[in-house]
Amino acid sequence: MKQSKKFKLHGDLLTFLLVAVAFGVIAYLLYGGYLTRQVSNMLIPISVYIVLAVSLNLVVGLLGELSLGHAGFMSVGLFSGCLISIALAEVLPMPVRLPLSMLCGGLIAALFGLVVGLPALRLKGDYLAIVTLACGEIIKNIITNLDLTGGALGLNTNAIYSNAKTLLPYAVVLVLLTVLVMMNLKRSKQGRAIMAIRDNRIAAESVGIDVTWYKLVVFMLAAFFAGAAGTLYGHYFANVKAASFDYNMSIEILVIVVLGGMGSIPGSIIAAVVLTALPEAMREFADYRMLLYAIVLILVMLTTNNPGMKEFFSRLRPSALFRRLTAKKSPQKEGA
Repeated sequence: MKQSKKFKLHGDLLTFLLVAVAFGVIAYLLYGGYLTRQVSNMLIPISVYIVLAVSLNLVVGLLGELSLGHAGFMSVGLFSGCLISIALAEVLPMPVRLPLSMLCGGLIAALFGLVVGLPALRLKGDYLAIVTLACGEIIKNIITNLDLTGGALGLNTNAIYSNAKTLLPYAVVLVLLTVLVMMNLKRSKQGRAIMAIRDNRIAAESVGIDVTWYKLVVFMLAAFFAGAAGTLYGHYFANVKAASFDYNMSIEILVIVVLGGMGSIPGSIIAAVVLTALPEAMREFADYRMLLYAIVLILVMLTTNNPGMKEFFSRLRPSALFRRLTAKKSPQKEGA
């Protein structure tokens, strides 16, 4: 048991290091001028979708609850964080203003997560999915009808608009922080309690686990990271509209989580990169690109549900790779 935990720990560390190295290479290529404009334009959206997928995996993969309101929490964080950033644009420099606005956007989104979670988390399964979907649509419509957020015309963010070169360091820190929190939560005492609730709620309650408390904590934590990612996302556009953050976006984030694997951090990262870049890569096919995108999704889901392919992909996990490397260096003693 201790040995398997050690492999899991080193596997998580390897995942974190691989993500950090990948971002380091991307930063070198971006600031060196080696990336095309199309690839550069995808860096911030990909980073945002990684944060959204990993944070939603807290709810869907770790807690085992189906939520379809993640885009709503993202929009709350986006508009609140961007409004704060606009108000402070002439007062604070970018290195202070953006992290502060991301923190405020995340906290306000977490507050909304608490408000939505208190009644919604009494439900489970399909009922919870429908309630969170409805709450996301309510949030979208409220924001659309507020004069403060620009109404149907959207919020003008020209005052805080920035390009990929300016925003990439903040995106890297947010992604690494989200991954680090997810990894540590899974290995912690609280993470084991949350997974116990997922596996058997009645058994978890019988040993004294406060189910409602842990559900709210996970829901608020996921909403916090969605809100922080939304604030970063808002700084990448000159105008943002609440209509863009509808149920389609929530379903898209859920598809990334399911495709990457429930509770799998590397899977969520890879799926977020692939599904965000795929429509852009197929743009040359014009009207057929979304059809091809759907076909690729179906083929990938059929492939990943094949037992043989599951075993193949499980061998590619960082923990499995580390296990094989250490086994070659230090073979087990006979009779152990």
